[in-house]
Amino acid sequence: MNALATRSSGSKSARVDASASARADRARAEWRKRLEIVILAGPAILMFLAFVILPVFMAAYYGFFKWKGFGVPTNFVGFQNYITIFTDQNFLDALTHNGMIVVMSLIMQGPAAIAFALLLNQNIKGRSLIRVLIFVPYVISEVIVGTGWSLMLQYQGALNDLLTNLGMGWATADWIANPNTAIWTLMVIISWKYLGFAVILMLAGMQGIPDELYEAAAIDGASYWRIQRWITLPLLGPTVRVWAFLSIIGSLQLFDLVYIIWGQYVSSTAGTSTMATYMVREGRLAGNYGYGNAVAVAIFVISLVIALTYQRFVLRRDTEGALTDGPERKAR
Repeated sequence: MNALATRSSGSKSARVDASASARADRARAEWRKRLEIVILAGPAILMFLAFVILPVFMAAYYGFFKWKGFGVPTNFVGFQNYITIFTDQNFLDALTHNGMIVVMSLIMQGPAAIAFALLLNQNIKGRSLIRVLIFVPYVISEVIVGTGWSLMLQYQGALNDLLTNLGMGWATADWIANPNTAIWTLMVIISWKYLGFAVILMLAGMQGIPDELYEAAAIDGASYWRIQRWITLPLLGPTVRVWAFLSIIGSLQLFDLVYIIWGQYVSSTAGTSTMATYMVREGRLAGNYGYGNAVAVAIFVISLVIALTYQRFVLRRDTEGALTDGPERKAR
């Protein structure tokens, strides 16, 4: 009996020691995982805090002052800068232009990108060359794009000369300075530059669709267009929604092309001003850096609200489908 009790006590002690050792191993593994996260993500987090979050708070602080950009701000004006922003018709016009650019970018680029992606997803000759040619405008610098298009679209530029030589002088116009055509000129330039990025995204989304679905539909006798309608487009939905999100955010922050083509003042009279060009014109160029910081905060808040709203009501099902419980959580 004593020997049996001794063996039972020994086995219990061994199980206790094994359990304690397992807990210690899990604790060490957990700490190693946390250390890896800190080492790998720490520098990125510090950069994000230093160059994104901190400037936002600094801009919000300077936005409460009438500040010339040097020295310590002392002329406190409270919310006057922010009140002025949303009562200034120039800013409201710029906000309207940004809204028009958002909507027209989605309408013009989305269908065209899907059409090109469907074409380039087929086994046709020169497919690789066409892909490169479509994507090249996206990687060209905005300065080069803006300068080149502004030279071609001047009243005495290459486009009007071409139309005149073709006997279509009636179609010539002041593409840049005329408020009736300037916004459409801007949309053509934006679509030309950023269409390639949308096409690449759509092609990547199509590559992720299983071939078995197409084969099964073809066996059932479905036509090419019915296959695209009922298989490709629905399964391409997540890609389209992500592209639309990127396009919306980019359109709200549009600055460089407008500033390069239309300049610092013409953009407001030609009907192509944006919130970013308004910020530079009324802030830095006017020497009112406090007001410029307030405009920057307003742009940030508007973009953030739209982004969160889009993610909440449009991207929610995509993000929920992408988030899965890890094996440790499932085991629990």
